[in-house]
Amino acid sequence: MKTVTILGATGSVGTSTLDLVERAPGDFRVKALTANCDVEGLAAAAIRTNAELAVVADESCLPALRDALRGTNIGAAGGAQAVCDAARSGADLTMAAIVGCAGLSPVMAAIEQGGTVVLANKEPLVSAGDVILAAAKASGATLLPADSEHNAIFQCFAPDQADRVRRIVLTASGGPFRDWSTERMRSVTPEQAVAHPNWSMGAKISVDSATLMNKGLELIEAARLFPIDPDRIEIVVHPQSVIHSMVEYTDGSTLAQLGPPDMRVPIAHCLAWPDRMATPMAPLDLVAIGRLDFEAPDVTRFPALGLARRALDAGGARPAILNAANEVAVAAFLDRKIGFLEIAAIVADTLDRYDPPAPQTLDDVLAIDAEARTMAGERVEDCVN
Repeated sequence: MKTVTILGATGSVGTSTLDLVERAPGDFRVKALTANCDVEGLAAAAIRTNAELAVVADESCLPALRDALRGTNIGAAGGAQAVCDAARSGADLTMAAIVGCAGLSPVMAAIEQGGTVVLANKEPLVSAGDVILAAAKASGATLLPADSEHNAIFQCFAPDQADRVRRIVLTASGGPFRDWSTERMRSVTPEQAVAHPNWSMGAKISVDSATLMNKGLELIEAARLFPIDPDRIEIVVHPQSVIHSMVEYTDGSTLAQLGPPDMRVPIAHCLAWPDRMATPMAPLDLVAIGRLDFEAPDVTRFPALGLARRALDAGGARPAILNAANEVAVAAFLDRKIGFLEIAAIVADTLDRYDPPAPQTLDDVLAIDAEARTMAGERVEDCVN
């Protein structure tokens, strides 16, 4: 039986992970579940899975969590440090699904205690890639990618044949505005941006998919995960979201991983790795799908891709700044403070104005992240005023 801790248990990835764990009660035992402030959802999940510990990051919610768990043997804790303590509780597998840079410290805590850490949030490898990878090497931790694209590459990429890989192809759905003109996108609403045509995701990731920043962040993450020149990582728009990514070898063979657009597929691969487990997904019906389309991304209408590529090429602190500014800008868009097209503009402005030395430690990353957020926030206020 494999012990599991889920960081961000009430979010989209967390609930998908819980669904799979609860379908295989003889295979998994839950050590700890964490959430930000969703006491009701966290307590219900902890009780259903008989978790050892439930943790809320917002410490003010701890009394309510204790009340919800009264009469059970489930421990309760609160605060950022308690989340990190849960991450280092010694689970065989830790699902890192906390959205944004709030997940950085818990991920580092999980990595430092070893075991297997499943990365479902992009921020650790985007903002702190070198620091995270060095920590994993030092502790012997195994990192598994749960993003559908990186998980697809992981399944197709033969590490002992890395020198035989010609290129990696990341596929992108193109989001809900794939065919929209720039002028039409000026009037995009948050409701339209979060209505992804294929995937069911949280609001922030859905907006990133709409701007294609999500694919830019995935480009950076892929460059961290797989030993290949970043120039040989390409992005192709594939509206059906059936092929999740591809690896092309020098002999002309291209290996692709196909599956339905449901996060439970890559999550199940990580939960059972190196084995496989059953999921409730229906078999892929290629006859019903009928066709698979591909096109090049339009970096003029979707400048976030170019920003991400340049941040990757520059290295140092640039990816962390890119991510932080994007988080601020997306939050402002969802709050209706700025327009859809201003998201990428604010990210570009922050990258232009801030160029600190490359981070050497997690504290350096967090300091860069905080300063970039402040600068991006200033531009948001300029737009509001």
